[in-house]
Amino acid sequence: MSHSAKIRAAFEEGKGIFRLAPNWVPRSFCIPGRRIKLHPDDYYALGSARGGIDERWLGCTTPADNGPLTGKNEGISHLVTSDGELIPLTEAVEELGAELLGERIWEAYHCWPVYSKFFDNLGPLPHHIHHMDEHAKLVGERGKPECYYFPPQLNNHGGHFPFTFFGFEPGTTKEEVKECLKNFTRGDNKITNLAKAYRLEPGTGWDVPPGVLHAPGSLCTYEPQVASDVYAMWQSLVDDQLIDESLLWKNCPKEKIGDFDYLISNMNWELNVDPEFGKHRFMRPVENIRKTGGAIDRWVCYKSAAVSAKELTVLPGETAIVKDAAAYGLIMMQGHGTLNGMPLETPSLIRYGQLTNDEYFVSEKAAKQGVVIVNGSSCDPIVMLKHFGPENPDWCRQFGK
Repeated sequence: MSHSAKIRAAFEEGKGIFRLAPNWVPRSFCIPGRRIKLHPDDYYALGSARGGIDERWLGCTTPADNGPLTGKNEGISHLVTSDGELIPLTEAVEELGAELLGERIWEAYHCWPVYSKFFDNLGPLPHHIHHMDEHAKLVGERGKPECYYFPPQLNNHGGHFPFTFFGFEPGTTKEEVKECLKNFTRGDNKITNLAKAYRLEPGTGWDVPPGVLHAPGSLCTYEPQVASDVYAMWQSLVDDQLIDESLLWKNCPKEKIGDFDYLISNMNWELNVDPEFGKHRFMRPVENIRKTGGAIDRWVCYKSAAVSAKELTVLPGETAIVKDAAAYGLIMMQGHGTLNGMPLETPSLIRYGQLTNDEYFVSEKAAKQGVVIVNGSSCDPIVMLKHFGPENPDWCRQFGK
């Protein structure tokens, strides 16, 4: 049977829902925080040259950009057929198009334009930037808005530095920032001396538009974002680890390498020095205005039109029919039960390469019809996170944008 036939068979068997396999991604410049349920023996399963596995990408059709050692289809989610075969989600999107994503998303993007991930670092990440559209286009990429939510279920410890630097203190000048960039190869360029750190709180989140410098702290983070892996590291030393200069110029046109004024132009300066940055970008969960019997539906990422996310709780012993206006990827955080009759489980420990029943991709048609979620426990709630694409109609209705 061809992949095309297998994709359609899996789509029919799942009634418009695909089961997805865990999708692990290493980062050579990070030390894993060991909170994403991977077996302790498997955090370096890809070898020391690749670094530790500190990320799990969710509902993703975007390949990871991890340099010359990047594996085939690294970062891309795979659907699981009834006989256990894995097929890239990219192929399912190409095969089904609007049947999977809905006419609105398909006509506008002809792809699944977002994904989410867990990133799980023992220490902080370097102060870095994701490019705005105008700069990303110069290297054939898209700009990258993203948002954070810190799931309580994955944050039994805070890591070494549960604080995130955002932007720069009001009054900072571009010349001060440029001087830090010029000092990148001289040890610690001290760029976070110009920034403000915010303490991170499980059960809350942040909105991070493109062009905003940020140095994510060491909480395990659920991160819905636009489907792009563009970034540039602006901090030369973090957590006693030197950052290679090539990452300062990552996703920079070749003719602009060495041009510090070009780097400065990558910033959205007004957002970076916003004196009310916390007020404008911090997010506490907001309940969905549409209530569902036996369930609590809360927005956890909602300040960007580009990508949004919900946390859904189904109470112990309850059955809920949950409707959404758009396709989404979901990941289980707590509990067990069924999703349209398919198993929902929250594994405690996962071996590298092991399949699970904790991640699914729901088509727009299935979402609109409503998925039936049965909580099989008398005492433990089901909790899942769901990420949506641009301008989710439910988001538009609630937030009026």
